[in-house]
Amino acid sequence: MLKTRVLTSVILMAGFLAAVFFLPDVYWALLMLAFIAIAFWEWAGIAKLAKPWRHVYVSTAIVFGVIIILADNIGMPTLQPQVMFYSILAATIFWLMVSPAWLMMRFQIRQPAVLAFIGLVILFPTWLALVSMRGISPWLLLMVMATVWIADSAAYFAGRRFGKHKLAPQISPGKTWEGVLGAWLGVSVYGAILCVSLSLPYWTIVGLLGITVLSIMGDLLESLVKRQAGVKDSGSLLPGHGGILDRIDGLTSTLPLVMFFIYFPTYFLVMESFYA
Repeated sequence: MLKTRVLTSVILMAGFLAAVFFLPDVYWALLMLAFIAIAFWEWAGIAKLAKPWRHVYVSTAIVFGVIIILADNIGMPTLQPQVMFYSILAATIFWLMVSPAWLMMRFQIRQPAVLAFIGLVILFPTWLALVSMRGISPWLLLMVMATVWIADSAAYFAGRRFGKHKLAPQISPGKTWEGVLGAWLGVSVYGAILCVSLSLPYWTIVGLLGITVLSIMGDLLESLVKRQAGVKDSGSLLPGHGGILDRIDGLTSTLPLVMFFIYFPTYFLVMESFYA
């Protein structure tokens, strides 16, 4: 199982690095849209949408994504920044206010339409953040994603070796406080290396630890939704990992929020330039 997991990770990493550095912007956006569309399909399955509605759900997300990609070419230059702002804002409110309450209360949402809407709030901003952050700098995107991956790997190995105290046994019995400490330690070392090698301020480490907390929240939320739906994995596309959702759960709660703090201060200046 571990060998399969590692092999899948290596293949994914090689393909991802090639795409993030060499694909033109439009093709990158389309590739990420394809991956997010699969995640939408998996989420629709967890939400127990009837199959015809699953097709409508995913198709709508794809069509809307393509419209955003082509916005400048179809005479809607303000569509991208407006959709970006409100989508990222919705995701930020969800992860900072709704998700903590959901995890603490562990309430179960039985209405497929409500779960489908939540999937939209989670997944669409993730796609927008993947596209926009890479547009700012591929290295910025990699730095944030590497934080999540390092936290996940460090938590996995620390939990296996030292895990005794359960983090959230009724949500995800395999996660432990020792795993969380391992994630923080791994990310702290990673942050220190970044600060020394790139001459970054040391408070950068605090930001990376915040990203780690958010990634754990995303992981726990997906675990809760899957457990309540009676599902072990979101899919079987990635051997050793499960589905796309199982691989990006930590990114759905981190990328949009990082993008919010980057994008929010400049949004009104950008919109003012369109109407000047």
